[in-house]
Amino acid sequence: MKDVKNLKRTIDEISIKLTKLGTELGEIKFSYKVEAKPSKEYWEKRMNEFKKYNEKGLEYYNQVYAMMNLINKEESQMFLLRTSKFRQLGLELLEIMQKIKNNPSITDPKDKQQSLWSKDIKNKITEQSNKCLNHEREMNLSFRNFYQKELKKISE
Repeated sequence: MKDVKNLKRTIDEISIKLTKLGTELGEIKFSYKVEAKPSKEYWEKRMNEFKKYNEKGLEYYNQVYAMMNLINKEESQMFLLRTSKFRQLGLELLEIMQKIKNNPSITDPKDKQQSLWSKDIKNKITEQSNKCLNHEREMNLSFRNFYQKELKKISE
């Protein structure tokens, strides 16, 4: 009985942290939507916003992992792998953003004579943004399912 109380208390503590981190993530207001803005300042600002968002997202998902790990080690390990992939996808997105920041004309919709390299980078940023967004959705769905299946039993 004491173990169940400790487990509930720990889950409640992590839930409070998750709520706080979720609020902070919402305040960052980062969007994966790619905009065609050919300005170095825009891309620098976007990279900084994404770095903040990604760091806070990693904090959030590490707390989710900690909560899951209390209840189901196997599922938590799978979630840890997803968190690692979230980090990797974010690093790849930052690399592409850096290329655009170094050469912002890549995203200029008025430039009709873009090189294949520019078109490739433009396609990659859209593709990578979509990968990040979809992966994050999958992670959130995975946690929501875990919450419904495992955590509701304990909190009742």
